[in-house]
Amino acid sequence: MTTPAPPRGFTTEDYAARMARVVEQAVEAGLDGVVVAPGPDLVWLTGYQPTAITERLTLLSLVPGARPTMVVPILERPDAEAAPGAPAVALRDWTDGSDPYRTASGFLEDGGRYGISDAAWAAHLLGLQHVLPAASFDGLGRCLPMLRAVKGADELERLDAAGAAADATYREIVEVPFEGRLETEVAADLARLLREHGHEQVDFTVVGSGPNGANPHHEAGDRRIQHGDAVVLDFGGLMYGYGSDTTRTVTVGEPSPEVQEVHDVVRAAQQAAFAAVRPGVPCQEIDRVARGVITEAGYGEQFIHRTGHGIGVTTHEPPYMVEGEEQPLRTGMCFSIEPGIYLTGRFGVRIEDIVTVTDEGGRRLNNTDHRLHVVV
Repeated sequence: MTTPAPPRGFTTEDYAARMARVVEQAVEAGLDGVVVAPGPDLVWLTGYQPTAITERLTLLSLVPGARPTMVVPILERPDAEAAPGAPAVALRDWTDGSDPYRTASGFLEDGGRYGISDAAWAAHLLGLQHVLPAASFDGLGRCLPMLRAVKGADELERLDAAGAAADATYREIVEVPFEGRLETEVAADLARLLREHGHEQVDFTVVGSGPNGANPHHEAGDRRIQHGDAVVLDFGGLMYGYGSDTTRTVTVGEPSPEVQEVHDVVRAAQQAAFAAVRPGVPCQEIDRVARGVITEAGYGEQFIHRTGHGIGVTTHEPPYMVEGEEQPLRTGMCFSIEPGIYLTGRFGVRIEDIVTVTDEGGRRLNNTDHRLHVVV
């Protein structure tokens, strides 16, 4: 089994350009700057992820007209200095016993309006508010929701690789035995295959057999898979730091007419939503198209979640394909299209691909067959 050669690493210049772009977006949104805590935003902006996220403050400040500055505990400074984006950042350390919020406040303005990472600890936000009582803070998910939504060519390369690895995993998992095995055993096979195909991190391996498939986020358990079961397989993780996420539904033995009918409806909804993808279309329209197909078939009340979510350095991030999200699709956005129908106590069906927006429409990053595959 051959894993493709890894893409080139992101450079200091790449990270510097991202930070500059965020400052521009902050100004356009009427903010005086952005403060970034450990989590996906910090990884995306600097390549730095503390080895252990603790109560000690780490904070990146991005303010117009100033060099990006990151406050770090002195004992973690060597790790921060080793991050690929570190040369573009001024590091300021603090020692135990001192007030890190006073240190951080030196790069912010009391009375300013700032966006702050959704991942920031409440304790750290309260600490900043204590030393900057006239400043206001708003979550980046509200004030800059599309911060990481549009992917560059180097990011798309990683997402393509992760999608191809998930596809290879699916092609192999349908060849293993299902009948008589525990859901957890099939889930372990999925995790193993994802790693064999290059994933450094496995985030989830949903195996929902029979009635468990009617729970969209069912965690694989000790139910023994039976002949005649529909089985929802939803799996993904990170490869080269970027996410995969795909779902297919299979049956153990030939499907019943009802399972086949429901699968046909979900398949039609997924295809219709994909066909609607093009720049300028509001995110909510993708949800409306998929939901319309399922509702017309009489299963509207059994489609109980949004149609999709963005993906990048995390497997769930903006943009979201959901009613009320009027953000227009833009070339380079990547997200899932995953309609489903869930019949409580009986079975569920979901089909999911990751899709990217191109100038011409949509392009799938998952390309395995959508048909209802029969396993043994």
